[in-house]
Amino acid sequence: MLRTPMLGRSRPKSSDFSTLTKQVCGTLRSHRLTPERRCAQLPCAQRSRNNALHPLWKGPAFVPGGTRQSPINIRWRDSVYDPSLQPLRVSYDAAACLHIWNTGYLFQVEFDDAAEGSGISGGPLENHYQLKQFHFHWGAVNEWGSEHTVDDHAYPAELHLVHWNSVKYQSYKEAVLGENGLAVIGVFLKLGAHHKALQKLVDVLPEIKHKDAQVAMGPFQPSCLLPTCRNYWTYPGSLTTPPLTESVTWIIQKKPIEVAPNQLAAFRTLLFSALGEEEKIMVNNYRPLQPLMNRKVLSSFQAIEEGTRS
Repeated sequence: MLRTPMLGRSRPKSSDFSTLTKQVCGTLRSHRLTPERRCAQLPCAQRSRNNALHPLWKGPAFVPGGTRQSPINIRWRDSVYDPSLQPLRVSYDAAACLHIWNTGYLFQVEFDDAAEGSGISGGPLENHYQLKQFHFHWGAVNEWGSEHTVDDHAYPAELHLVHWNSVKYQSYKEAVLGENGLAVIGVFLKLGAHHKALQKLVDVLPEIKHKDAQVAMGPFQPSCLLPTCRNYWTYPGSLTTPPLTESVTWIIQKKPIEVAPNQLAAFRTLLFSALGEEEKIMVNNYRPLQPLMNRKVLSSFQAIEEGTRS
């Protein structure tokens, strides 16, 4: 989910919300609108997906120099099964849902993070983490769009549910900068059956077509966007935009959720641009992959077969 001079971004109308968005969303990249043909050298799709810097964000290069940057390519065979990893406990308050808005990078659903107990615990986490917001990343075409990849395979979109450590820190802004401050659940989206819960969000997208548009939301239960199978990978990582702070425990769900092609296509009707500006279609709003360095990716499940990804 912050505007910085190096990215050439203008400050949105809601500076508080833009700060939250900018710190968790990805640096935007541009890609050809048609995928490259397959070839023997891997990964062709990855080269297409990282073809060039999006013209909206051209500016001086920024190299963080960190050792635990995100996102990464998760290698199924190299992940380490950790039998001590317990299931993640998820308990969200649907009534805490506030609004949905076009941040100028993606669309985001904000929650009242003062709602006691609305969040996650267990799994790799030592404390309770309150839900702050969730958002999506997607591509111009279905061959890419997710921030993380699995064995060099990119999904067409990825959902991020962003939480902060309410035991250790007094606020989300403080947690962003602190050790073990954030926990983000990542969920891959793949094309398939119609997703009933997602449709409630899709129906509102025409009202937030332009940057900074915001619409109040009634109760919404985010757990409906999680896969039935709760197996996951976890690793220590970072925010995917400046300040790129390495404060995130990533919890990447092994199984994707299915969404209908027309539901994902609705994401691509949004615009990066504000009303009255030249229209720029909102696509490819993710950060390129970062090196794993010396980190280990742990799994809550045993990888019996490589290639059982669905």
